Amino acid sequence: MPGKLLKMLELVKRKIKSAEDLLSVVKTMKVLAAINIQQYEKAVESLGKYNRSVEFGLQAVLKHRPGGIQIVKPVLKQRLGAIVFGSDQGMVGQFNEVIAHYAVEEINTLKVKQENRAVIAVGLRVMSRLEEAGQPVEDCLSLPGSITAITPMVQDIALKMEAWRFERKIDQIVIFYNRTVGASYRPHRLQLLPVDHKWFQELKSRPWPSRSLPLFTMDWNRLFSSLIRQHLFASVFQAFAESMCSENASRLASMQAAERNIEERLDELNFQFHQERHTSITEELLDIVAGFEALK
Repeated sequence: MPGKLLKMLELVKRKIKSAEDLLSVVKTMKVLAAINIQQYEKAVESLGKYNRSVEFGLQAVLKHRPGGIQIVKPVLKQRLGAIVFGSDQGMVGQFNEVIAHYAVEEINTLKVKQENRAVIAVGLRVMSRLEEAGQPVEDCLSLPGSITAITPMVQDIALKMEAWRFERKIDQIVIFYNRTVGASYRPHRLQLLPVDHKWFQELKSRPWPSRSLPLFTMDWNRLFSSLIRQHLFASVFQAFAESMCSENASRLASMQAAERNIEERLDELNFQFHQERHTSITEELLDIVAGFEALK
């Protein structure tokens, strides 16, 4: 076999081996992403049940609200705290770009001066996207590696929000995250503080599901504040879970596209290999015939 043709066959073989190895990695990442999606979807579903229990508690407390107590105090909205959820890892398509662009646009619509903004990024990659869009980030948190690790992260964020409110007098806090919509995702904005007064009115006006309201002996203000803290905790936890579910959905879509591209490339390489092999066999046969003719 001619040396040039042999080198070509070896080169194509190495390319096929590399493509097969890469395809194996992509398939493994697809499986992991699918498993993670199921876990985070279950977490969101369970959290929904917990949040409904908190809403029932708030509903009962609001129906027993003493006269003269103001639930929501007016705020000036001159200072803003924002939390933006993204990803630490790549291979997620435009996941971080989408949420960073959306968050910056929404923050600008609130018309809060740049020096009065405090922004926390959850995920190294979204932090860089925010800064590229012109929004400075004062702190960056790493994403939890599992569902069980979300709770400590939410507690850390709750402490930061408390510091924002009481030390820096930040009167409104919003969070931005991607949430799944079918097989895709969309950016979403949720206002944590101040709590929407219309939501309180809607809760209070809901019909109670049983004949009698539950009674409580705890101080009304303390109980109400405790339920609000539980509501905020559930809201941040849900943002974490939905964002990570969307991240894995984006990664799954990217891996599916990569898998198709690699399989198409493998088909091309295998076709090229068979062509080169066929050419080499033909040339070997021609050499044998030529040698035989020369001997005759």
